[in-house]
Amino acid sequence: MAVVGDRLATDLVDLTDDLSALDGEGFWAVVVPFDGVAVCARFATVRPALPWPGERWRGPRPDQWTTSLDQAAFEAGVGDIRAAIGRGDVYQVNLTRRLSAPHGPAPGTSGDIAALGAALAAGNPAPYAAVVRVPGADLAVASASPEQFLRREGDRVWSSPIKGTATTADRLTPKDRAENVMIVDLVRNDLGRVCEFGSVRVPSLCRVEIHPGLVHLVSTVEGRLRPGLGWPELIDATFPPGSVTGAPKLSAVDHLRRLEPVPRGVYCGAVGWVDADAGVGELNVAIRTFWIEEGRLHFGTGGGITWDSDPEAEWQETELKARRLLAVASGELVGT
Repeated sequence: MAVVGDRLATDLVDLTDDLSALDGEGFWAVVVPFDGVAVCARFATVRPALPWPGERWRGPRPDQWTTSLDQAAFEAGVGDIRAAIGRGDVYQVNLTRRLSAPHGPAPGTSGDIAALGAALAAGNPAPYAAVVRVPGADLAVASASPEQFLRREGDRVWSSPIKGTATTADRLTPKDRAENVMIVDLVRNDLGRVCEFGSVRVPSLCRVEIHPGLVHLVSTVEGRLRPGLGWPELIDATFPPGSVTGAPKLSAVDHLRRLEPVPRGVYCGAVGWVDADAGVGELNVAIRTFWIEEGRLHFGTGGGITWDSDPEAEWQETELKARRLLAVASGELVGT
């Protein structure tokens, strides 16, 4: 099953890692991991999403979460990236860490990822939320993403990268805006690889969006897909999302793979839906996202590192981004 785009999709009829299927027929739930193979699941039944009918979610205790990078290691990574920027190797790198805890339902509660998705909808509503559970692909994901990676309607495509995070709008800094503008340039370049010449533009730059517990700077880049190109070409040109990699993208990915001790998995990939019959679809950037793997519940958090970054402040930003979501996942926050 999947809950994507305010729709509940059930009755799985097809499962593939071939992105060209998204230009075929039917309604698809899509998960493209940052590390791993894409999962495209076609469902026969699609209807408006309903309130979760099962037992409530209550996950691990707050003290059960561990991190792939502790504060000292994360701050050392920030220093490493700043040194690389000083050498001219990169301009920005998005450094992340994975939080993990045992997965197992408490008495009278549910361990179903859909129950966690319902808890997130109540405690941390997000515009690009999604839940995808496909046992045949060993996939269980609940995302409360605030960020749109790709929106497509026919040949029109959009991307709305987030860069810049603070507790309130007045705490956003020039560094936040510089991060955002840098990634907008990267996304313009990515879309320019598959869009008609002259069609790529930026209708919105660095607008402030308010989300539960924090604010973000968000921009939008749009263009028109060239004739004959579809979802495989669009995703190939733009993935992984620039807002969670850095600039230049290939150099940034080299640095994050060296500094991050575990693969990102689903985190920082993309989750969403495609209605191939209507020629429309939407994928999020899989941040604020939980997934279950090998009996453990995982969650990622991170931030963009620039020359102006302060190591301790960057660590605190990862804490800020995680705080509310972990409270929901531990059953401490069940509504707004």
